[in-house]
Amino acid sequence: MTHLRRFISKLLGLFKNSRTESDLEREIASHLVLLEDDFVQQGMSPQKAYTAARRVYGGVERAKQLHRDERSIRWIDHTVQNLRYGFRQLRKSKAFTATVLLTLSLGIGANTAIFSVVYAVLLAPLPYPDPNELMSLSNGNGPVAAQTYLDWAGRSTAFQDLKAWTAGSAHSFNIATHGEPEYVSGMKVSPGYFRMLGSGFVLGRDFRSEEGYQGRDRVVILTHAVWKKLGANPAIIGTTMRMNGDAYMVVGVLAPGPQDQGPGQLIVPLAFKAEQLNYKFTWLFVTGRLKATVTLKQAQANMDAVAEQMGRTDPDLKNLKATVQPLSQQFITNDRKRTLWLLFGAVGFILLIACMNVANLLLARGMSRRKEMAVRGSLGATHGTIFAQLLTESLLLAGIGGMLGLAIGFAALKGFAALMPLSEKATAANMHLNVTVLLFTIAATTVAGLLFGCVPAWYSSRIDPAEVLKDGGRTGADPKHRALRQSLVVGEFAAALAILAGAGSAIHSFYNLVHANLGLRTDHIMTFHLQVPESRPKDSQRIVAYYRDILDKVGSVPGVSHAAAIVGMPLGEDNWTVKFAIAGSPDADVRHRPVANLQQVTPSYCQTFGIRLVRGRMISDEDNEANVKVLMVNEDFVSRFMKGVDPLKQRLVLNQIIPGVWSFGDPVVWQIVGVINTVRHPGDGHGFSGDNPEITLPFWQSPWPNANIAVRTKEEPASMLRTIDTAVHSVDSQIALGDQLTMDEFREGIFANDRFTVMLLSSFGVTALLIAAMGIYGVMAFSVAQRSHEIAVRMALGASRSRVVALIVKEGLAMTFGGFVGGLLGSIAVGRMMHALLYNVATLDVPTICSVALLLLLTAMGACYLPALRAASVRPMEALRME
Repeated sequence: MTHLRRFISKLLGLFKNSRTESDLEREIASHLVLLEDDFVQQGMSPQKAYTAARRVYGGVERAKQLHRDERSIRWIDHTVQNLRYGFRQLRKSKAFTATVLLTLSLGIGANTAIFSVVYAVLLAPLPYPDPNELMSLSNGNGPVAAQTYLDWAGRSTAFQDLKAWTAGSAHSFNIATHGEPEYVSGMKVSPGYFRMLGSGFVLGRDFRSEEGYQGRDRVVILTHAVWKKLGANPAIIGTTMRMNGDAYMVVGVLAPGPQDQGPGQLIVPLAFKAEQLNYKFTWLFVTGRLKATVTLKQAQANMDAVAEQMGRTDPDLKNLKATVQPLSQQFITNDRKRTLWLLFGAVGFILLIACMNVANLLLARGMSRRKEMAVRGSLGATHGTIFAQLLTESLLLAGIGGMLGLAIGFAALKGFAALMPLSEKATAANMHLNVTVLLFTIAATTVAGLLFGCVPAWYSSRIDPAEVLKDGGRTGADPKHRALRQSLVVGEFAAALAILAGAGSAIHSFYNLVHANLGLRTDHIMTFHLQVPESRPKDSQRIVAYYRDILDKVGSVPGVSHAAAIVGMPLGEDNWTVKFAIAGSPDADVRHRPVANLQQVTPSYCQTFGIRLVRGRMISDEDNEANVKVLMVNEDFVSRFMKGVDPLKQRLVLNQIIPGVWSFGDPVVWQIVGVINTVRHPGDGHGFSGDNPEITLPFWQSPWPNANIAVRTKEEPASMLRTIDTAVHSVDSQIALGDQLTMDEFREGIFANDRFTVMLLSSFGVTALLIAAMGIYGVMAFSVAQRSHEIAVRMALGASRSRVVALIVKEGLAMTFGGFVGGLLGSIAVGRMMHALLYNVATLDVPTICSVALLLLLTAMGACYLPALRAASVRPMEALRME
């Protein structure tokens, strides 16, 4: 049994030396072979020798498992000991612990909050079954015509379903209540729309296919929010509601979900009229669900082929596009994506600054614990043991900071939701701390702990016990440690300068937006929308008479100076556009005719909004259906299309707008009678469009059933809303005043997203500034404590207090200036990334960079001055006696 005894002895040695599993397996396998041969030599048959060796192997496996368990228990025991010791150390250094936890919780909390927003907007799947199959289809990124949708639905082979929908003020409803009528946003959808999405119903059903035809479409589905608002009647299915004066039967109530914050709260079937079936009037959005085996790329190829077929059959459709994109990204612009990722990058920098700051503090603390580490090393602790202890303390700090950061992130999310503009309320409803956000916070916390913990732990574990104990416990400044700490401060200030420069540029852009010349006055104006029922007559004379009565009644209200009706809205984003030609010019292909924005207004439009007449005359009451058709254009229209000619001698050819019909009529010639100043409107990108050619038609010559009313008042417009409401109801008691806003509120709504972004970037910039200031203060305070002997000698030899203060401040400012160099490069990079998001701000915003650099310099001087005063207060003899 020589080999057996040797094998067992070898095995015990292997376990004692804590060899790896692979080493153990190789050693055991080789000795088992020798053991089996030994059994054969002693007279066993090969089969019995193999069986005996297998039994020994089973014992070995049990021994290995015991070894694993022992190592696991030993590791857990060491970890618990490290955690206990770490807790004791943190309790002993309360100021240090509080500073670190505050720094970390700010960094992790900001990252948690912004990641929650990014996840809700860009990453979270839609709350429907198989959300990756849901796609939006558009002409470029715009709506499509009714006939285009029908052709797509008939020719496409990539989708299980294609459904159309539309929403907005033109499709809203006046619902009858016990008091005055109430205005509720509406939406029209193809039958089966909610079935395709996979939306659930609390009560009732989706629309049936036969309800998508005229005459059968007087049915309605309620969102859960509206159902609750109306009393949450469980027996509401089958009852009727008065909407726009007509009876609609309730057939369904949606389950709580995204539609509660969606564009329409009352949903009716989309039933096309004959005149709506054309390719010209674009007003529909299209949503589809892919077939199970079809990819996005394949669907796009299929729709490209469909668009090409349509272009071959109808030359007017040659430029038609069919863009397919995930439904979750339908209304998320590139600017919005860029802004969110920019904010996420900013808070990432804040966490990086926090990690550098904490690493600096840990390095300084490690210097003060050199004697403790030396004693532990001299008593047998290995470098790995000391490193593990210090890294455990860092991860412990990170864990506590992560929990506090999670609480800060939750509070910040609540604040974001409260401060978000109305246009983002749907996003705010989806923002919450879910499992994905929690995993992100855990990952951020772990990475942060490793980032700020490894280097200080490595430095502190590499000390030479003999050298430290020989110095008698004095913690002199190691040049390597000092250089590393100074480098971290330089990095903090560089990152802080880049964040502050970005925030400053955003503030500069917002200032330019707020003070931009919009071409009109917004003070003392109340606006609202009148949604006239579709069932009412659409002839021009009745529409004109109706709005004349409305304006006469409103204009007679005491305190009202002017009132106007407008189709569209100044500063609005969704005004109509129209193709036109200059009369007398060579006939151009209608597909390549230029396009301009279009408004229909009553004569007092310019006086109501304070729009200036540049040339010619304004529209008047005489410009009615019986007289020559006239129009006004703005300065941008003249500068783009009529350079070198007298615009008042020009005529335009436009297709006639047919009241209430979602299509254009025959071409009509209109005489230009006036040029007005340009009114800006939000551009396709950021800020206001720099080029806004616009055509203004007289409402009396081109009426439309639904219009906005603007009222200029002598008093505060909100205080007069009740009397204006009474005046409108004296003409039409069934109409509610929808979308009631003052023009100042309308303008503020345009700036709301920019204001929110500026607020976030500014708060992040201030946080970065504070953390960087804490970093330089900590380094300078530690430097003063380490150099007390040197400072005492200097003062004993005659150095004045002011000279000592200047010496300390000079060293701190040297680090600050080093950070300025890196920060300047970072500011240039941030400026380039933000340039598309800024309004009238240069890529290299020199005034802003200089301003934030001065702010950082003053902050750094303050952070250096306090430790410098402490250094100057040293009493030389007492300091030298202590040394």
